[in-house]
Amino acid sequence: MASNYISAILLFLLCSSSLFGASMAALVQEQPLVLKYHNGALLKGTVTVNLIWYGKFTPIQRSIIVDFLQSLNSPKAPNPSAASWWKTTEKYKTGASTVTLGKQILDENCSLGKSLKNSHIVYMASKGGYMGRSVNLVLTAKDVFVEGFCSRCGSHGSTRGKIRFTYAWVGNSEIQCAGQCAWPFHQPIYGPQTPPLVAPNGDVGVDGMIINLATVLAGTVTNPFNNGYFQGPATAPLEAVSACTGMFGSGSYPGYPGQTLVDRSTGASYNAHGVNGRRFLLPAMWDPTKSACSTLV
Repeated sequence: MASNYISAILLFLLCSSSLFGASMAALVQEQPLVLKYHNGALLKGTVTVNLIWYGKFTPIQRSIIVDFLQSLNSPKAPNPSAASWWKTTEKYKTGASTVTLGKQILDENCSLGKSLKNSHIVYMASKGGYMGRSVNLVLTAKDVFVEGFCSRCGSHGSTRGKIRFTYAWVGNSEIQCAGQCAWPFHQPIYGPQTPPLVAPNGDVGVDGMIINLATVLAGTVTNPFNNGYFQGPATAPLEAVSACTGMFGSGSYPGYPGQTLVDRSTGASYNAHGVNGRRFLLPAMWDPTKSACSTLV
């Protein structure tokens, strides 16, 4: 599970006070980072991602997320690309994870209401089916409240028993907690109140979802059953991306996302190209060959 993701963000931002400063942050980043492999199965080969849209998303919002998923294995986008970012997962044991888009299920009328418990997320995820190597991804709209949301921005897990499947959840934080779950496109609740970056797709909530989707999806393929790659306790692991919280470009330190590419016409910040001319801001991922967090730029 990636439930400690937001806790790591808060710690990251708090450490940016003048008491520590950038120099101390640099020292912290230089410490060895090792995600231990716990000898469990990983999701490798072709991995189908089924989408369960819960609540109302506009067609443009859905297209941003679909384009991101389709960008992960597309060779068409120029570098730095979402595909080159995802390629880091190949360095984890047993090879590549090729993401393909599966079925899409729309529940715009919120059949379970607009206040969901974790059990509701699993139930909605089950609607994606139980096909081999797949991830059933539940995406909740901005007016849907999920148990634990804002103390976490997304999560992933797996069911137990004879029928076992992996699932993930990410919510749109736009009107609930953008300061926690859409940073750096929104000012943080804690730490220095520097101007937020301009979201590359013009939607703070959905561009924030892309960051959190990247986090939980990388965690799902490298630690699908809580016995893959992670650091710390299995109940609150630091995983492939959540171990690198707050890093988006070179020179990052607590409260500063690092140097990014900037669109001259819109001022939007990004570090990855995708299909259909999309641009995304993707977080650093732990590179097993370097035992360090690696950014695209």
